[in-house]
Amino acid sequence: MAESAKLRRSRITPEREAKLYAAVLALLREVGYDALTMDAVASRTRFSKATLYRHWGSKAELVVKALRHQKPVNIGEIDTGSLRGDLHEMVRREGDCRMEQGTSLLRGLAMAVHENADLLRALRELLFEPEMTGFDRMLRRAVERGEIREDNPAVEYVPHMLVGGLVVRGVIDNQPSTQTFLTSYIDAVVLPALSA
Repeated sequence: MAESAKLRRSRITPEREAKLYAAVLALLREVGYDALTMDAVASRTRFSKATLYRHWGSKAELVVKALRHQKPVNIGEIDTGSLRGDLHEMVRREGDCRMEQGTSLLRGLAMAVHENADLLRALRELLFEPEMTGFDRMLRRAVERGEIREDNPAVEYVPHMLVGGLVVRGVIDNQPSTQTFLTSYIDAVVLPALSA
């Protein structure tokens, strides 16, 4: 049985999977998480509903895997030789357009998370935990290089600071976060907190 599932899975090419994820994110932008249905995804992508459930398990997992697929940055792999360089490179790789789209989607999902335990679980397991692991590696290297103290209390809040700067700018300034803004934010807020 597992072998036949593997054979069926192999027919989904990376290109077709990428198109599926793009369609899921487009639908998410159009109708929001609560109104997004597997029927609508199946109709738009020409995947059967059975295939969607068999390979992605649930709407929550499909949406989060689509979000993860569009994310070009693997934080743990960035190593420029300095924490400042790593954080700036992370922002540079993201790009203004992609950053704005991703932030908009996450803001939209923030409301749905409160009412959907499956979505929260999928976000934590498939998106947030890999990012936290990457941040941990980045910060561990900075400690080993002597750039920051291991006992600095701000270390555990670096992801919170960065997500805050990314998401809240639209609320406070009514402007999207950009590479220029986040690079400046890193230099003015994150790095001084870590050097204290």
